[in-house]
Amino acid sequence: MAMDDLQLRDASAVLAKAADENFPVAPFFLPRAWRDDLMAVYGYARLVDDIGDGDLAPGGADARYLGVDPESADDRLVLLDAFEADLHRVFDGTPHHPLMRALQPTVRRCHLTPEPFLGLIAANRQDQLVARYETYDDLLAYCELSANPVGRLVLGITGTATPERIRRSDAVCTALQIVEHLQDVAEDLARDRIYLPAGDMKRFHVQERDLAAPTAGASVRALVAYEAERARCLLNEGTPLVGSVHGRLKVLLAGFVAGGRAAVSAIAAAGYDVLPGPPKPTKPRLLREVGAVLRGEG
Repeated sequence: MAMDDLQLRDASAVLAKAADENFPVAPFFLPRAWRDDLMAVYGYARLVDDIGDGDLAPGGADARYLGVDPESADDRLVLLDAFEADLHRVFDGTPHHPLMRALQPTVRRCHLTPEPFLGLIAANRQDQLVARYETYDDLLAYCELSANPVGRLVLGITGTATPERIRRSDAVCTALQIVEHLQDVAEDLARDRIYLPAGDMKRFHVQERDLAAPTAGASVRALVAYEAERARCLLNEGTPLVGSVHGRLKVLLAGFVAGGRAAVSAIAAAGYDVLPGPPKPTKPRLLREVGAVLRGEG
């Protein structure tokens, strides 16, 4: 079903956020069909995160598309329930939201299942109910919902999913999620969320008030360095995924891994002080990392 100009504008506002990600979402060198499918999945993932974070565009258009009454338009759990209902319409009916309508051809063409999409919704529901994580294992369980489905969808779109590739992909996606959490410590704290495990904070003598400082003290820097090393190890664990595929898909997956590596390097270059704002990798650094991953360098 074709979208009118208003729907296209509303969808474009979400899709435009792809440029701000740590990794290429749908780079130009991919086949057009893959690019379209990846952007459709990105639009879904970005929108569900925007609902969970309270970052929807003003005006209430998303709530109206989802059939949510204006008085409930600020209730994130109500919006997530309506979003899930629209997801089910992707598989067995006609979805209401323009980004869901854009997703439907991808789901049908690539024979995608609801599970990874539902995982992303579950992660955002969890964000409304859980604001602290006691252990690293608790955080990994959250990443299983919030990050790993994206990699599995990429493998589904490209028709390359195998159990081993899924395992490697999960490691990369979890690493990317942890890196994003490290970059966004201050932003997350402003939302009353902390993704640094409480047990690790205690080990490094970091209290919540330390995360609200303008710059990080030695203890916070040590904690961030510790978590960054964990992310780096996960990236290394997942890197063989790149060598298991060929052609343009290999370059795409190298971009994901390189994005994580470059972000970890940017955090290190900032002296692990992530509190003033998210350290971001430069484009030259990202390109160097892509080359290193493609050459199989650690």
